[in-house]
Amino acid sequence: MKIFFQSSMPRAGSTLLQNILGQNPDFYVTPTSGVLELVYGARSQYTSSPEFKAQDADLMKKGFLNFCKNGLEGFYEGVTDKKYVVDKSRGWGIHYDFLNSFYEEPKIVCMVRDPRQILSSMEKNFRKNQDKHQEIENHAEMRGNTTQKRVIEWLNSQPVGLAFNRIQDIVQRGIDKNILFIRFEDLTENPEEEMKKVYEFFGVENYKHDFENVEQLTQEDDSVYGIFGDHNIRKKVEPLQKDYLDILGKQACDMIMQNLEWYAKKFGYF
Repeated sequence: MKIFFQSSMPRAGSTLLQNILGQNPDFYVTPTSGVLELVYGARSQYTSSPEFKAQDADLMKKGFLNFCKNGLEGFYEGVTDKKYVVDKSRGWGIHYDFLNSFYEEPKIVCMVRDPRQILSSMEKNFRKNQDKHQEIENHAEMRGNTTQKRVIEWLNSQPVGLAFNRIQDIVQRGIDKNILFIRFEDLTENPEEEMKKVYEFFGVENYKHDFENVEQLTQEDDSVYGIFGDHNIRKKVEPLQKDYLDILGKQACDMIMQNLEWYAKKFGYF
């Protein structure tokens, strides 16, 4: 079994990519995975437990890293007998060095998208759920009570702001050279070409996908994540309308591009 990883931006087609790959009978694809949290939690215990501190440090490090590798592989050996696994978690990219310490030269794919469209998607979900109380909006404190204020909040909080921060650090540290970035716009406009890039990156034989009928294989309870945790996909892979100006307005869009100039230049969104 070979394990690959997906560590993408929110609202950027990560679920779509998983389910396209899931058409390939050799692939087991996950919804949002908690496996990173298992090894990350184990790292905390390994670091702080006096039982490990009291023993030979080099020997304990060797044992711990082997524990992580076998834990990762053992988890999926208990879940599937397929040749390949794609584990999806936003944290794999920023924790590349930790992952690489026990799973050598990991292959990570990252979906990115026009930041204005990411924020537009967040705002649309906000507007669709007016029957529910939403923490981002507080009229008494004049916080999040306008579209532009909500955009600012999302840019400085989880999950959107955190994801942009992580991508920026990945680029600054040079980790990006080890990651395959796929633009959501390119995947939906030319899915066959973009999927060839994924298979080439994985070192796996290309597969003939049906982009007209992508069945949803990954299932997760979106109520766990709140109104912004929409993991449903459209069956047909096709470009989506660019509606950020209509939804956010020019002033908010200009602010987004000014704040994320590095991202826009890196991924060609100017």
